[in-house]
Amino acid sequence: MISLWTLVRKCFCLCLWVLFCLFLVLCWLLISFLNNLYFSFMVLSFFLLMFVSVVLFCIGSIGVVVNKKNILIVLMNIELMLLAVNLFFTSSSVFIDDLMGLVFCIFILTVAAAESSIGLALLIVYFRVRGSISMAQFQVLRG
Repeated sequence: MISLWTLVRKCFCLCLWVLFCLFLVLCWLLISFLNNLYFSFMVLSFFLLMFVSVVLFCIGSIGVVVNKKNILIVLMNIELMLLAVNLFFTSSSVFIDDLMGLVFCIFILTVAAAESSIGLALLIVYFRVRGSISMAQFQVLRG
């Protein structure tokens, strides 16, 4: 018997795969309609960077959903998702010729650094108190 959580995870992975395929088709259609060679190379590089950032974000989100054993891997996947958003903002700000994407990148890097330092500090304290950082033991944390 398949549990509800397994079914939800499989549906989530299937939805991400469908979105990924739709994104590829959209990129192919947009690139195929471009006439100017220089502009098509510029748009191609932008869409390739967008593609890489979407793939990194999907890998990070799948890693957060699928991994329920190790909290360090969950934190690394969250960092991967934040860096994918940074790559997207940087490439879009270069393509649009605007600085707002780079400003958002600095804010996201600040949040990522604070998140990783506070998260690792909490994990160290939790390990000293409990002796393990298994995700199964986090049920005792109640506020």
